[in-house]
Amino acid sequence: MNTNNPAFDLGASAYAEMIKNGFHPDFPAGSDAQVAAIRAWVDAPTNSQADAKVRDLRGPWWSSIDNDTSKDLDQVEMAERVDGGIRVRVAIADVAGAIEKGSPLDRHAEDQAQTVYTAVRNFPMLPSELSTDLTSLNQDVDRAALVTEYVVDAQGNLSGQGIYRATVRNLAQLAYSKVGPWLEGTGPADAKVAASAELQAQLRLQDEAAQAMQGHRIADGALEFFRVEADPVVIDGKVRAIHEVPQNRATELIEEFMIGANKTMAETLRAAGRSCIRRVVRAPERWDRIVELAGQHGTKLPAAPDSKALNDFLSALRKADSVHYPDLALAVIKLMGPGEYVVITGDDPEPLGHFGLAARDYAHSTAPNRRYADLVTQRLIGAMMDGVAAPYSDAELGAIALQCNVQEKASHKVERTMQKREAAVALADSIGKSFHGVVTGANEKGTYVRVFDPPVDGRIIRGEQGLDVGDTVDVKLVDTNPQMAFIDFARA
Repeated sequence: MNTNNPAFDLGASAYAEMIKNGFHPDFPAGSDAQVAAIRAWVDAPTNSQADAKVRDLRGPWWSSIDNDTSKDLDQVEMAERVDGGIRVRVAIADVAGAIEKGSPLDRHAEDQAQTVYTAVRNFPMLPSELSTDLTSLNQDVDRAALVTEYVVDAQGNLSGQGIYRATVRNLAQLAYSKVGPWLEGTGPADAKVAASAELQAQLRLQDEAAQAMQGHRIADGALEFFRVEADPVVIDGKVRAIHEVPQNRATELIEEFMIGANKTMAETLRAAGRSCIRRVVRAPERWDRIVELAGQHGTKLPAAPDSKALNDFLSALRKADSVHYPDLALAVIKLMGPGEYVVITGDDPEPLGHFGLAARDYAHSTAPNRRYADLVTQRLIGAMMDGVAAPYSDAELGAIALQCNVQEKASHKVERTMQKREAAVALADSIGKSFHGVVTGANEKGTYVRVFDPPVDGRIIRGEQGLDVGDTVDVKLVDTNPQMAFIDFARA
């Protein structure tokens, strides 16, 4: 029986889900006054943007590439050809300069730890007056930024890393959906790109650097997943359909530049003997199951976790069997386990690394409007550049890392629940239809499947016996319930 309620309020349910999972989505008393003070600081001619130590980089061809609907722009990018390769600059919004440590908005941001996104409503870590305006690198406005730069050679090696403060101006706010197909030669340039030969050349140069960086990382053992994300189509607050959003060259470009910036931040702090919060992914605990899945496709992986061997297998499978590749790739992602935040002290000779990126030094730093760990990293870098003591003790960093981990897990629960509710509404008329998918969870709590078209998750309530993570299966939709966030399948 279809228990879908067409009058179900997804926006209200998203707010309730935030409260249920320990978030406090409303901003505290005093926030308006703090925002007003920050606005005055941004507008004042004596703020840090006018400081003699801050470089004026408003001239180069900065641009941003993000989702179609993004309004909180944390970074802009530009590149130039130099001796030895291509110099890449990534400018990150100077949120630390605007938000005082220990202020009401800072305490709220630490408590929330991140912005939570749902299709019907977003819950920002910082007020939208900041994250989408005063501390957002919006088009055609001057903004304070922390710039990371590095030179990429033809083989994708990075050198000449540097970090400094600057004033920048975003000359073109662009979208993945338009830039990606244009770079790939499968779609036309959008109006901004088509109107500027300089911007076209700039994007081509950025793409050249990013492709070299990606090739180098993969050769070092980084995992390369080709994912398809679900994008609900929301009209007047109601979900009308769910579309697939694949990766493209533009998403790869930004991913590579962000990885380069995050590695530069972590390496710089370690070289200075400074502690920081790292983003790590440990070697998979269920590597034996990954080995078993690879064996089903005729490949023998090493007994011990080996990211390069795994990526070589995944790449070969994608070329040889593109039909089954998404099934296995999703299963491997689930079996690898989540990333986490940990504190690495400045004198740690063997810091935990990131298994998926094959990186020893990696710290989130490029989204300070949306992630508290990034704001903390920005403050640590600022203190290092100013030659002053770190604004956090190791114990404080440990508490922040723990809170970020707790809230990240909670945010995933909110997002998954809302995705199921949104999908339950969108699939209301599909009861009885069959779908193909892959098992993403199998334990005492139940057996769960992700179907591929549309890409939604649900539970197998009949015929689930004997299924394990990574098994492909055909299922039939038997019920949807947005109130309970249920999408129920039976094994076909």
